[in-house]
Amino acid sequence: MYHTLAIILAGGSGLRLSPLTEHRAKPAVPFGGKYRIIDFTLSNCLHSGIRQVFVLTQYKSQSLQRHLRDGWSLFNPEMGEYITPVPPQMRTGQSWYSGTADAIYQNLYLLERNDAPFTLILAGDHIYRMDYAQMLRYHRNSKCDVTVACMDVGIEEASSFGVMSVDAQSRIRRFEEKPDNPEAMPGDESRALVSMGIYLFSTDALVDILKNDHERDDSSHDFGKDIIPRLIHSHDVAAYRFGMMEGRVSQDKYWRDVGTLDSYYLSNMALLQPVPPIDLYQENWPIRAYSAQSPPAKIAHGESGNEGVCSNSIIANGVIISGGSVYDSILFPRVRIDDGASVRRSILFERAHIGKGARIQNCIVEKNVHVPDHEDVGFDMIKDRQRFTVSQDGIVVIPQGSQFD
Repeated sequence: MYHTLAIILAGGSGLRLSPLTEHRAKPAVPFGGKYRIIDFTLSNCLHSGIRQVFVLTQYKSQSLQRHLRDGWSLFNPEMGEYITPVPPQMRTGQSWYSGTADAIYQNLYLLERNDAPFTLILAGDHIYRMDYAQMLRYHRNSKCDVTVACMDVGIEEASSFGVMSVDAQSRIRRFEEKPDNPEAMPGDESRALVSMGIYLFSTDALVDILKNDHERDDSSHDFGKDIIPRLIHSHDVAAYRFGMMEGRVSQDKYWRDVGTLDSYYLSNMALLQPVPPIDLYQENWPIRAYSAQSPPAKIAHGESGNEGVCSNSIIANGVIISGGSVYDSILFPRVRIDDGASVRRSILFERAHIGKGARIQNCIVEKNVHVPDHEDVGFDMIKDRQRFTVSQDGIVVIPQGSQFD
C-alpha cells in the first residue's frame, strides 16, 4: 500500500460537541475509556498497510498534535513512512481552510511532490473499523477515476448525509448532499444509500479536479456539496459498499459520526452492551492509542469500610475506586472515586475525581474536574442547567473549570 497516500481531514471545530471541543478539535475528543476519535481512522490506515499519512489540522489543534506526537510517532521516515500533521500554511492565499476540498487544494504541493498514484481522503472524526486495502483493490479493478465509500441507513437518517443512487455496475448516477427528501434504495423504501465521506482518487485526476474547482466562483469547495455531484457527469465514479469485500477486519459494519453530545454519549454507552456493535477486541485489528505509564486499576475498601464496587463498566489504567460504586460507566485513566461516591451511566475523562459521598448519573465529566464531596449531579435538571451544559436528552456535561455553587 506504499502506492497510496492518505489525507485525513481533522480540522473541524465540532461545535455541536461543545463544551467537549472547547479546548480541542473534534478528532481529539476522548472515546471509549482509552482512545481519541482519530485513533480509529489512523488504526485503519495502519492495519490496511498505508504508511504515508497527512493529517490536516486547523481548529484548536494543540491537543491533537500532541496526541499524534506521543501516540503515533511509530513510522520510519527513512523508509518513506510518516504520519505528519499539516496546519494551514496559506500557500494559495490569505484564507484558512474553507471547505474539505479547499483544505486539500491549499496543500496541493504535497500531492504534486508525492509519487503515489492513488490518494485516499478520510475524515478524522468518525468511529469505525475498515480495511482500506479492499477499497483500493475495488478501485483498481473497476478502473474508475473516483470511488466513494457508502453504506445504507434508515430513510429517516439519510437527510444528514450525501445520498446517492447507483446503476447495476455500482456507478453513481445521482448524488445529493443532505437532501430534504432522500431517495430510497430500489426495492426498500425504508433505506437509503449514503456517502461515508471516504473518497479514493487516482492522484492525477484529483489534482486536475481540485484545480478546476478552485477556479469556480459557484463552488463552496466541498467534496460532498460540489465536487462529487459534478464528477458523476464528467468522470467514472464508483460506489464501494462498506464491508462488501472480505478483509482482515471482522465485518461488524459499524460506522458512527459522533457529532452531537447525545450521539457521542450513546456510542460510548453501546460499548457496555453484552455484544457491542463495534468489535474493539479483535486481536489482529486493535485500535491503537497513546497510553501513559500508569499503575493498574484498583478497586478497594474505603476508609469507612465501604466496599468498592464496579459493575458493567470500562475502567482504564490508574483508576482507583476506593469504597465508591460504579455502574454502567466508562472511566478513563487515573480517575478516582472516593468513599461512598456513586457513579451511574457516566463517562469520566482522565483524572476526574468524584469526592466522598458525591453522586453523579447520566454525566460526561471533563478531565481534571473535581466533583466536591456530597455533591449531586444529574438528579435536578433545573439546577444542572444553571451550572452546566445539558444535552437534548438530558446528559449533563461538566466542563473543565466548573464551579459547584
